[in-house]
Amino acid sequence: MPEKPLSACGLIDMVSDAGLKLLQIADNMPLEGMSEEELMTICNYAGGRDIEIETGSRGLTPEHTIECLLTAEKLHSRILRMVIDRPGFEPDPETVIRILSGLVPEFRSRKIRLAIENHDRFKARQFEQIIQSVGSEWVGICLDSVNSMGAGEGFAEVSRILIPYTINLHIKDFTIRRVSHKMGIIIEGAPAGQGMLNIDELISALSETGLCRSAILELWTPPEPLVDDTILKEQRWASESIKYLKQIIK
Repeated sequence: MPEKPLSACGLIDMVSDAGLKLLQIADNMPLEGMSEEELMTICNYAGGRDIEIETGSRGLTPEHTIECLLTAEKLHSRILRMVIDRPGFEPDPETVIRILSGLVPEFRSRKIRLAIENHDRFKARQFEQIIQSVGSEWVGICLDSVNSMGAGEGFAEVSRILIPYTINLHIKDFTIRRVSHKMGIIIEGAPAGQGMLNIDELISALSETGLCRSAILELWTPPEPLVDDTILKEQRWASESIKYLKQIIK
């Protein structure tokens, strides 16, 4: 960890200084564990800088999801992005469908949409089955451009299946290369527009559905040996990515 880790307000400043209007704060900075005072500070600070907040977490148990929903409501978030799994909780699709069906009235009453992120364990067709079975406009997909490779699926197939249900997008560019001994490959992040993801095509496909209202830049930045060098690299990648995306997303 750096000596002075970036705070939520510091991150809001970075977003504002970059000329952006939306920040998604997810499970790397768990908002649901913060006090009322801390949440109010973040909410007021974001409002003062004209930044909209989206919230996110992981672990789709009913109790935890309601806790996250209440946090999203306090921060005026229109979306709650959730990863289904967390340590000790890896439900099967039928359990997920049952949980989500029970939660729909809570999300509907607060006018907040639940965006389930495609993550490593389930295939795209399983996510599709979940969304179709729940059958509610208040539950959709947060489409991540790399995660499903952990389930052995390429993004072209994943996006074809899940774009019709996508209400939130994670733009995560990537590279794939063979290791030096040629007996395997490495998948790593890249600045947006410098990897293998066809972002222009992806944005165009999503615009046709009219369902996805926010695109989140997410960077898998390989760390450097020294934390200060890693921070500078993260800042450089963010700047390069934002400059590219502003040309693509109007």
